[in-house]
Amino acid sequence: MISLPIFEKITEIVDRKGVRAFGVGGFVRDYYLHRPCTDVDIVVVGSGIEVARELGKVTRSKVSVFKTFGTAMLRADGMEVEFVGARKESYSHDSRKPVVEEGTIEDDQLRRDFTINALAWSLNGDTYGQLLDSFGGMQDLEDCIIRTPCDPDITFSDDPLRMMRAVRFATQLGFDIAPETFDAICRNKDRIKIVSRERIATELGKIVASPVPSIGFELLELTGLLELIFPELHALCGVDVVNGRAHKDNFKHTLKVLDNVARKSDNVWLRWAALVHDIAKPQTKAYDPRVGWSFHGHEFIGSKMIPNIFRALRLPMNEKMKYVQKLVLLHLRPIILSEDVVTDSAVRRLLFEAGDDIDDLMTLCEADITSGDEAKVKRYLRNFAIVREKLREIEEKDRIRNFQPPISGDLIMKVYALGPCSAVGEIKAEIKDAILDGKIANDYDEAYALMEQIAERMGLTKAE
Repeated sequence: MISLPIFEKITEIVDRKGVRAFGVGGFVRDYYLHRPCTDVDIVVVGSGIEVARELGKVTRSKVSVFKTFGTAMLRADGMEVEFVGARKESYSHDSRKPVVEEGTIEDDQLRRDFTINALAWSLNGDTYGQLLDSFGGMQDLEDCIIRTPCDPDITFSDDPLRMMRAVRFATQLGFDIAPETFDAICRNKDRIKIVSRERIATELGKIVASPVPSIGFELLELTGLLELIFPELHALCGVDVVNGRAHKDNFKHTLKVLDNVARKSDNVWLRWAALVHDIAKPQTKAYDPRVGWSFHGHEFIGSKMIPNIFRALRLPMNEKMKYVQKLVLLHLRPIILSEDVVTDSAVRRLLFEAGDDIDDLMTLCEADITSGDEAKVKRYLRNFAIVREKLREIEEKDRIRNFQPPISGDLIMKVYALGPCSAVGEIKAEIKDAILDGKIANDYDEAYALMEQIAERMGLTKAE
């Protein structure tokens, strides 16, 4: 057991008060897994709030008390410490909120989600550091198994969020879910409907942020949970065959792309973009006997779907959503460029539309190459390297990324005595297109001269 100053202070307090206390849960688990952890749960056989208040006095720390839940939390010695009294719980069928009673440390361990999270260290002086492992958690740690301390049907029916947590821990830790635990998730999957979307989104986010996130989404699909919590992603599963011609399984492809991105980037929103980049393929799927399967416009339809998906999953409806939407919309553009002659004009337009997200877009596009044909993959990646170099050259030369056309709408209205009207927008658009097409430089004087030509063609005269 690790020796921490905060534990020594707790030991002094609980021995003086004559109560038993235990460090439990994730901190204990992560210690044996050699994973960093800076928050610890303390179970007190008695009042956890009283011990927390005493520790707050000793460490001169603010104590946050949550009387409804019988818990208290403080930060001290670089740790976040949460206290709770040992308890046992019972649940009604239509709620995740338990009826709580005082209990023993064994009762408290039994109410925990998984055996690996039910390990406890004694913090009392006479038994300090002794491991209390009532349900075989250490063996499950060694065997890399996610298993519930009691009947898994009861565990998941009582608190259905634990089904998501089982998948999340299996993904984060690279563990297997015990067969009886896995089967219980399948049997109880419909219970997930009583869990708030916010809590589900939190678990999904942790799966997306895992080292190999595909593990979690495969498990969600195998258990039947994915169709209930993320039907648009589930809809990607499966293969249609017409006249012996099949398209690839877009769900499996998506998970390969997600893992490819995860190997390159910790940006969780770039990973979300990978997860939903082909989300509209079921809606756009079509078969033509001359060319086979196609998904025309799936990037455009997919980008339109992103706000509703984020809203349904209770993901942030802010610049994060707009970032994902942009990458979904543009994710084919570099691929199209890499298949054709890379013109300066096409590169300028891509830079203009992607802006500061161009590097992330290229990472997504490179990850999107999942063909089993190694020669094809190498060819695509070689072409992408050419596109990247062209992007760098154009950016250095023309300063297109995030550029604002040199001629503003206000200036056009002032020069030609116009109010807001379509003519102003047309002039601005033509100047922007001329810059992106390389007809004029991204320069005020050249843009002003072009404005005069366009205005003359439109029959506009300058204000006196």
